[in-house]
Amino acid sequence: MRISAGVRGVLFVSAIALQSAAQPPRPVPQQHNVIIFVADGLRRDSVNQTDTPNLWRVRNAGVDFPNSHSVYPTFTTANASVIATGHGLGDTGDYSNTLYPGVWLTRPEMPAASGSVVPFLEADDVLANMNHLFGGNYLGQVTLLTAALQKGFNVAAIGKVGPTAIQLINTVGWDEVGKLSAGGAIVVDDSTGTDTSFPLPSELVEAMAKAGLPLQAPSRSNGFDSNSQWNNGFSGDATTPGTLAPDSVQQQWLADVATKAVLPEFAAAGKPFVLSFWSRDPDATQHNEGDSLQQLSPGINGESVRAALQNADRSLGRLLGWLDANPAIKAKTDVIITSDHGFATISRREIAADGTQTSEPSAALEFELNGREAPEPKGTLPNGFLAVDLAVRMHMRMYDPAVRTSSGPSVYAELQVGGERSQHPSTGSAFLGETVTALNGSDARVIVAANGGSDLLYVPSGDIGLVHNLVDVLTRLDYVGGVFVDDAFCSTPANCAGALRLSEIGLQGDSTVPRPAIVVNFKEFYRATNSLLSGVQIADTNLQEGQGNHGGLGRDQTLNNMAAIGPDFQPGVDALPTGNIDIAPTVAHILGLALPSRGKNTGRVLTEVFQGGSKAPVPAGKVLRSPAAANGLSTLVEYQEYGEVRYLDRGCLAGAEVKRCSP
Repeated sequence: MRISAGVRGVLFVSAIALQSAAQPPRPVPQQHNVIIFVADGLRRDSVNQTDTPNLWRVRNAGVDFPNSHSVYPTFTTANASVIATGHGLGDTGDYSNTLYPGVWLTRPEMPAASGSVVPFLEADDVLANMNHLFGGNYLGQVTLLTAALQKGFNVAAIGKVGPTAIQLINTVGWDEVGKLSAGGAIVVDDSTGTDTSFPLPSELVEAMAKAGLPLQAPSRSNGFDSNSQWNNGFSGDATTPGTLAPDSVQQQWLADVATKAVLPEFAAAGKPFVLSFWSRDPDATQHNEGDSLQQLSPGINGESVRAALQNADRSLGRLLGWLDANPAIKAKTDVIITSDHGFATISRREIAADGTQTSEPSAALEFELNGREAPEPKGTLPNGFLAVDLAVRMHMRMYDPAVRTSSGPSVYAELQVGGERSQHPSTGSAFLGETVTALNGSDARVIVAANGGSDLLYVPSGDIGLVHNLVDVLTRLDYVGGVFVDDAFCSTPANCAGALRLSEIGLQGDSTVPRPAIVVNFKEFYRATNSLLSGVQIADTNLQEGQGNHGGLGRDQTLNNMAAIGPDFQPGVDALPTGNIDIAPTVAHILGLALPSRGKNTGRVLTEVFQGGSKAPVPAGKVLRSPAAANGLSTLVEYQEYGEVRYLDRGCLAGAEVKRCSP
């Protein structure tokens, strides 16, 4: 039986997207609400009764999803797009935090000097520029929150800049006077109150003033200077440890806005509401933590990250506490918790648990310090190591897309590779080729978009032979843990020996955003048997060995934290495969919302967890294996399938003797 349009709500604590044709048995519908809470970078195994009592309570009193999944590549904006729409990355086109949009991306009618050809999407103005470039909505889908807003719900998105606005991406753009606009929707994030923020509706301004809340978001500094370890934004360098403090001041303000202004206004209005709250911690602190400089232990399992877990849990506790204080609203509010991805400790030298170090050229070169760097230990992979090694092994020149030049034939600065004064790309991303004369980089032979646990490679010319050569080189690099290629370059699987096709992992669909020719997964390993918390990830990043990153295809990163509680859910454990891709379809079904969509790469409605729903057998795991490359290595992916949804567990590059990627 389809849920009537009068059914409203689901307290979305952490964000879950759901979609399916199956219809569960339902009680007489009531008007419900939804709060979505996303704990950025929260690892399932980090949740415990001591540090995260609120997350623990929802897991144990509600529905626990121990077999949940992030989508790959396991990056923030990628999973934000999936949580928002219920569509996979092949349909949303948000392949990673940093990508190549095919043009020099800048504001409409702005000088070309301000912009990027490999933009970082965690910024509201960049999202507005992406929308301007791709027909007003670069995701090409109606988001859950937008659909709710259009149906008369009160709606708000609060939290970390970037993924928060993505939840209402259909409303994001530039107004007639060149100011950012969310079309009157409530978007509150890190940049609120600055020149690069969405204006707050007048009703919210009045509510915040009444509650004594500043109209400008605090920074991540916690009130300390830029070089203080108590500044959450301080990442340190190769010789200086990063932060020791969580993002407490900023996150306190965001929680105050939610519980002292937005939710009271929603309650007074008496309309159903959907609230998304995206907690920056523990992700922020895990990236920058200062407990483990140049050491894999404790890595992201030290005291600073423990404080970040407590910080995220406090934000959830504030939301739950508001519901407890308003029992009539609590009785008709569902709570769903998720995280966008897991996390791992960064290695920039070791490629295996036995301490084996990389032997690739980029780790042997001595690099010129760029003024912001401290000297790294010998054998350290530089930021941009994949671009450097491809330039060396494929005999191509390398250019920095973040540095323009007015001398020489190229519009971008050439980087020197070789000798004692080698140079690496300043952001990790790079152009490879002879010269790059086009501002959009279209005459580069290869564009590398560096991201962390995975990098994206673009081949603007569409040269099939070049792509095949790249695959051959990539399968020989000792830090690579899997290669995935656009189907257009693989007329048969054997044409891309050593690699799987993008369609096999959900990265090929109906998006109009340029698709990478190749996605490169970097190796992961575990320092302790059967412990995902001990995961270590080779990462293409400017962060240090011992700090944290994500983006890879290890189970430590695809296993996100999901739970749900509320009137529509029957408590218990759902052992079926689930994931971020299921959140929007499930919530839309509960609320009686139609989600117009383009493309078939969608999640399912989690019918088994509704009141009156029934459990089903857990499907057996499966393995994809590519044809072997010339060196005998194949890309393997372990996955589960339920209905028509494929959930990726882990991936690796391995010889014929390896049957599964499990550690």
